[in-house]
Amino acid sequence: MFDLDRWQEIFSSIRSNVLRTVLSGFTVALGLFIFIVLFGIGKGLQNAFTQGFARDAQNLITIYTGKTTVAYKGLQSDRNVTMDNEDYDFLINTDKEKVGDASPRYTTSMMVKYGKESGLYQINGSEPGEQVIENRKVIEGRYLTPMDLDRKQNVAVIGRMVQRDLIKNGSPVGKDLDINGTMFKVVGVFSDDGGDRDERHITVPISTLQQMKKGSDTVNTIYIAYNEKLTPQEAIKYGNELKDKLKARKSVAPDDENGVGMWNNAQNMEGTFQFMFVLTVIVGFIGMGTLLAGIIGISNIMVYIVKERTKEIGVRKAIGAKPGSIVGLIVQESVVITVISGIVGVGVGILTLSLLGDSLEEFFIVNPSVGGAEIIMAFVALVFSGLIAGFVPAYRASKIKPIEALRTE
Repeated sequence: MFDLDRWQEIFSSIRSNVLRTVLSGFTVALGLFIFIVLFGIGKGLQNAFTQGFARDAQNLITIYTGKTTVAYKGLQSDRNVTMDNEDYDFLINTDKEKVGDASPRYTTSMMVKYGKESGLYQINGSEPGEQVIENRKVIEGRYLTPMDLDRKQNVAVIGRMVQRDLIKNGSPVGKDLDINGTMFKVVGVFSDDGGDRDERHITVPISTLQQMKKGSDTVNTIYIAYNEKLTPQEAIKYGNELKDKLKARKSVAPDDENGVGMWNNAQNMEGTFQFMFVLTVIVGFIGMGTLLAGIIGISNIMVYIVKERTKEIGVRKAIGAKPGSIVGLIVQESVVITVISGIVGVGVGILTLSLLGDSLEEFFIVNPSVGGAEIIMAFVALVFSGLIAGFVPAYRASKIKPIEALRTE
């Protein structure tokens, strides 16, 4: 391996047979290039699909109420069903082990003023769990705390767009907003992947907002993020149990879907998992197919190369070269060409993905990339294939008698 004379002979052979070297190297480089680009695009599709379901907590159950459509237990239809704090406590305590983060929400629209600026904004009375449920990132200050709720503090966490609309200069944390005539101190600013609309929301403690509404304990919506250990089937069953128990508690007919409604992400996750599995299989199939094509290409090129060098092998054997040295020379040359070409293919592939960047977002391809493990796996597979592809025909050629090799056309 470290024989200087052999290395000089290898590089001399490469210089003397540029076309042969380019053909064999091009096959390897092209195989790795196609693998990296196609695998990266497949990963970009997976990223786009994942982002589409990452705006809110993926393990979310949303419970809401409306008007009944069926008369039940002596109660007429078309009556409003409302939830309160006790309903929220009842639901989250139904099966505590299945509950992750949770929050009630009371929503209303109010006029908000700061200095000379004002606007109508959605005010959400919530609990600290809302941050996880809405997948919000605090970019300045903090979010709500349990103490804020217990003390019914006049504090507010504002969306990034609220800050841009009302508080144009300086940090908003510590400044006072006039919300419907009541002063609230800004304690934090959040960003939301849902976009500008969700970032024009203002969150305050639900206990404070309910107090502003003449002591009402009304809850519009209940959010429960179920335990991530639950399978989609278990989560669907759990969500249905919550809805049925709330219907019984509110005297709503079991078949009335308007009186008590529910949105359970687990019902979508079943399809999501199936799609992700299919997409992963397709990406893996493309990657393996590309590598297989590269391996076949290397094998064909090496067979051609060894056949072309049959007379050379005959001369070497005639002057005393041993079969092992002939095989070693051809295999080492094959590995050298494969490694150099593989590095070129990897480099060009990574550069291509880097140049593509986010330019394919309109085609639902986000951040196309390939991990180091996949690159190393593909690189090792092609180098090993190059070794085998060089060894097999070289070994066969080394067994040919010198006189037969010299007669080969």
